[in-house]
Amino acid sequence: MSESTVNAQTNAHMSKGDVLMRVEDLQKSFGALQVTDHASFAVERGSITGLIGPNGAGKSTMFNLISGFYQPEGGSVEVNDADVTGMQPYEVAEHGLIRTFQTPRKVEGMTVREAMLVGPQNQPGESFFELFTAPSRVGEAERENLDRVEQVLEEFEIDHLATQPATDLSGGQMKLVELARAMLAKPDILLLDEPVAGVNPTLANKLADQIRRLNEAGTTFLIIEHDMDFIMNLADPIIVLDQGSVLTEGTPDDIRANERVIDAYLGGGGA
Repeated sequence: MSESTVNAQTNAHMSKGDVLMRVEDLQKSFGALQVTDHASFAVERGSITGLIGPNGAGKSTMFNLISGFYQPEGGSVEVNDADVTGMQPYEVAEHGLIRTFQTPRKVEGMTVREAMLVGPQNQPGESFFELFTAPSRVGEAERENLDRVEQVLEEFEIDHLATQPATDLSGGQMKLVELARAMLAKPDILLLDEPVAGVNPTLANKLADQIRRLNEAGTTFLIIEHDMDFIMNLADPIIVLDQGSVLTEGTPDDIRANERVIDAYLGGGGA
């Protein structure tokens, strides 16, 4: 790595105050291809942080490493001051980190309401033992979850979709449902992977409004997005990845004017 890259990585989290998530020297390769190359950055509690970079920069791999879907070959990930490096996704989620995927999975045979009920963490009904030994507790938890689902559907203004088959939704509607379902897990930090990819402008604006609302209520966001207008109008700060390393970090205006970022997008690597 060049000295400028090392300095960029250091500056990416030197001045952060209340750090909710910290990535240090993260490394991952596939065969001879180094996809994540000693990447370091931090996400401040209460922020909406953007993660951008040209195709092939390693953004989705970074999300998979942070959330436990890939195992790193070096480095560490901390969430709420806990080392979650190498943990399984459900264990990472228990520390307050939830992520969405670029292409939401439509749950076959379920209505939107039923698909939403998958969201809450640590449901007693998931335990075969408790189904028999504490049926009243299971029933009470299910009623509470159903009430919460109805509340969240209303907050997201998608309660009219509750009884529709999840497979009948448009891509944009499914992105809204996935965001709403993620919030049922009560995350401290939510990682969104291209939330407006393939979404029409009206629904994209609705998603942005919901993200701002949730952020004002206390949820921290780290967002991958290729739509530059969307992410530049929503996130601050912006972290730029290039060839698996942190190229730079700054305000949207800083990033727009940064010649190294312009070079990376116009002549850089191939997410």
